[in-house]
Amino acid sequence: MSQTTLAASQGQSLWESAKVHFSTDPKLPGKFFEPRQNDPMGDYTPNPDKSLPLSPARQALVDNIISLYEMGASVERIMRYTPDAVYNDELGYADDRYKIAGQWFGLPYIINEAKSRGHQVVTNDRDLIQFLHHMEWHPKLVPKTITLRSLVSLSLDPATVDADFIRVKYHKDQASAKDYDNEGVGVMLKKWQANATAKMLGTVDPELKAFAPDKGAGEEK
Repeated sequence: MSQTTLAASQGQSLWESAKVHFSTDPKLPGKFFEPRQNDPMGDYTPNPDKSLPLSPARQALVDNIISLYEMGASVERIMRYTPDAVYNDELGYADDRYKIAGQWFGLPYIINEAKSRGHQVVTNDRDLIQFLHHMEWHPKLVPKTITLRSLVSLSLDPATVDADFIRVKYHKDQASAKDYDNEGVGVMLKKWQANATAKMLGTVDPELKAFAPDKGAGEEK
């Protein structure tokens, strides 16, 4: 049997590796799908020419995520997350899809323009996609351009990993060499920000209201 036939018979795409990082139980809350990584150099400058190829379904997922960064939030794009998903970056920790929606729908309130200047896929495994991302932000209250280069990790939902519409269990945006600490004052402030943003926008943003049923979905039952 050829490698191509073998991969197909096992349900494995020819585009990604078979390496598995997380549980295959889709009922586990998103917090159990956190990727942990320290980079001694902390250099997340992308080289798009060296980007790993993705299947059409995975490329569509990455395209949707990048559109979110560029203030292209929509109900359909937020649906890329499972109800119990986690979004974790330097400023926020949102542990359900309602709070995640608040992070993305809230961008136009504080940002004039956001532009992705390039990305490089560096990991394309069975349940994990990672790419280096170069972003430029133009805040409303600060007359300057903020440039960020980060490692974006997308832990994939086991229930949809082979579907045309793949969903995300954990989305981490890491801009520093050292991974985030999930204990202490820092993470408390990040959680407070995510909670407060969703609460504030929930009264004025009709699209955010679509995700109100997801409140608390990330809590262990």
